[in-house]
Amino acid sequence: MEVILKANIEKLGAKDEIVKVKPGYARNFLIPRGYAIAATDSAKKVLAENLRQRAHKETKILAEAQSTAEKLANLSIKIGTKASETGKIFGSVNTIQLSEALAKEGFNIDRKSISISEEHIKMLGAYEAKIKLHKEVSAVVKFEVVAE
Repeated sequence: MEVILKANIEKLGAKDEIVKVKPGYARNFLIPRGYAIAATDSAKKVLAENLRQRAHKETKILAEAQSTAEKLANLSIKIGTKASETGKIFGSVNTIQLSEALAKEGFNIDRKSISISEEHIKMLGAYEAKIKLHKEVSAVVKFEVVAE
């Protein structure tokens, strides 16, 4: 029996893939739990149309992410914090401050997609952060922590 998977199932297949399984496995496990639907002719046509539309949207999103990555590569951000005379920061700089600084520059990037190479930034200086814009596109942003 052929089914169209609606979720990624380990050792069976990925989402929106047509796989051949035993009829009992499909009727008793996959279909009742919503993991798959029967691969009828009409379901296959709907799947083909959905995949075609998704491919068009994915290319558009990928191009947008690549253009944003190019803009971010040329960007230099300064984050002002309170610091002592020796250059030690009171507290630390994290992804929240970096996300807010990027928002001031016009880039709306979620803090969860930003990863700073060092765990805690507690000194003034120049640093780099990696931003994941798309599953295939990431950018490196240089930022400097300066005293207010």
